[in-house]
Amino acid sequence: MHPNAPNLASTYLRLRTDASIEPLPVDADFWRRIGSGDLGDFHNEYLVTMHRIDVDFPIWEMHPMGEEIICLLAGKMTITLDMDGEQSRHLLDEPGAFVRVPKGAWHTATVHAPVRAFFITAGEGTQHKERN
Repeated sequence: MHPNAPNLASTYLRLRTDASIEPLPVDADFWRRIGSGDLGDFHNEYLVTMHRIDVDFPIWEMHPMGEEIICLLAGKMTITLDMDGEQSRHLLDEPGAFVRVPKGAWHTATVHAPVRAFFITAGEGTQHKERN
């Protein structure tokens, strides 16, 4: 293994519309740079990443420009989707289980056992709101 191999836990992969891939190192300013346009236009592009999640999501999230795939690698969590006030819950409890988050659906996660998950996200215009 190469000692400097990138890791999806600290680098997002930007899947561009010309079928190229651009690594984007993640720092505390990452989402502000995406939202401000500092990283360019994300229209019809996807972000790929992996996260370790030990606690429930403190927020709801929504992607107005496209769908998201959340795929469980390890652990156990429930993804809650809210489409126009109608909620559905999806238990991810075995490696490879996934949920498709529709465009415009607010979603959050409840963690039942520490999780590692893989995300493919239409990042353009992502919105967040507090979870009550």
